Amino acid sequence: MKTIKAQLSVGLVCLVLGLMLTLQFRNVQNYGGILSVQRAQELASELKDARVQRDSLQQRVKEYESRILQYEESAAEVSVIAEGMRQDLERARLLAGLTDTGGPGVVVTLAEVQPDQEFNVFYIHYDKLLKVLNELNAAGAEAVSINEQRVIATTEIRLAGSHININYQRFAPPFVFKAIGDPQTLEAALKLKGGIVEELEYYGISVSIKKEQDVFVPRYSKVLEFKYAEPVNK
Repeated sequence: MKTIKAQLSVGLVCLVLGLMLTLQFRNVQNYGGILSVQRAQELASELKDARVQRDSLQQRVKEYESRILQYEESAAEVSVIAEGMRQDLERARLLAGLTDTGGPGVVVTLAEVQPDQEFNVFYIHYDKLLKVLNELNAAGAEAVSINEQRVIATTEIRLAGSHININYQRFAPPFVFKAIGDPQTLEAALKLKGGIVEELEYYGISVSIKKEQDVFVPRYSKVLEFKYAEPVNK
């Protein structure tokens, strides 16, 4: 009897242990399954967020690339406009006589036949200088200087005592004109029959005309100031 009871007791204990182990295994398996499902859901959510962020970043990259392209096109347009403005400014400075100028033209020298005698304003009067200047301008001179004084819109050529003033500076012969333009045309205009050269020679003034391919005309050296004149916008 004792042996049977002992065997029954051992069998009962084994049964209980088996049930406990079975329940524990099922609990662990169920818990692990729950964890796996939750983790998979978390990973799926993170993947979805990552894809959304990726799409957003790709869209921003496209926007930035589009902006860069627009900036490059705008920069090119600005560069073209700036270059045009620079060229316009250079032309304006050239027309105003505010820049040194060079090119083909003529060098005209007026001197008295007897250079050792004292200067007499009645030999080379200021009006004769004006006539030479007018002939050069009429023949298409693009820049003119007299004794290295650039002739501009405000340049005066007038009698001042026993000298002639040009740009508020006093000069005596010889008077050297430098004019940039077509050399043939400029020379022909001065040498017209009955023109300024014949008139000057009639009064005993020596006239020398040299055609050159590299005439240098300096810029106007003084400061231009306007107190009353103002630009008018229409």
